[in-house]
Amino acid sequence: MVRPKIGLALGSGGARGFAHLGVIKALVDEDIPIDMIAGSSMGAMVGCFYATGIDIETLYKFSTVFKRKYYLDFTVPRMGFVAGNRVKEFIRVFTQDKKIEDLNIPVSVVATDIQKGEKVIFQDGPIAEAVRASISIPGIFVPEKVEGRLLVDGGVIDRVPVSVVKDMGADIIIAVDVSRVNVQTEIHSIYDVIMQSLDILQMENVINREIASNVMIRPSVEMYSSKAFTNINEIIKIGEEEALKYIDTIKGIIKNWKEPNE
Repeated sequence: MVRPKIGLALGSGGARGFAHLGVIKALVDEDIPIDMIAGSSMGAMVGCFYATGIDIETLYKFSTVFKRKYYLDFTVPRMGFVAGNRVKEFIRVFTQDKKIEDLNIPVSVVATDIQKGEKVIFQDGPIAEAVRASISIPGIFVPEKVEGRLLVDGGVIDRVPVSVVKDMGADIIIAVDVSRVNVQTEIHSIYDVIMQSLDILQMENVINREIASNVMIRPSVEMYSSKAFTNINEIIKIGEEEALKYIDTIKGIIKNWKEPNE
């Protein structure tokens, strides 16, 4: 019997993106296979880290000690406040300088060409370069230049890249959205303004992503700041608990799946 290929579409969301780890852990613990991943921004980072082959427990430990100082290198604002060299080096070291095509499972990293307004999908080449482009929140990070293209956060053009993982060949798509608009949020900084604006701009698009996916998991992490890496344990746990609510549904979809030509 042929098993369906299961793809994850992991969305953007800054620090809230650590909820993706909890979702992945729940799926792994329940023996639900992950055959491919498409990720935008933090979803791309978590997806690549997992696909490197690092076990979930190690990723958990790493996440809980993660601090903003590890990736913020401020620069004189021209196209962004953060140069991004520190986080790029951090990603490079953590993924052992691998290329995307060397990962244990296929991963697509989504970024946005800010000049052409186009979606850019990385499926090969250096992980660090692709993820650095995908996490480049416009106005905060200096855009990443790749092959003459000026690239920013994948969440600008595709917050939860359902269509990307579908094009990779996924039969069943599990999408994870961690960027629901927090209507109670306090706006104090340019970062808050930019992140809240991005979340609002993507609201309608995410509804379409939900329709296109088999399961849309939405961990309730909107009360946590996307920039404050201070509640990582709680964010991961919420992701895991929310995913567990969908396990029976996912297993049912897998059990009832039939090849398109049947």
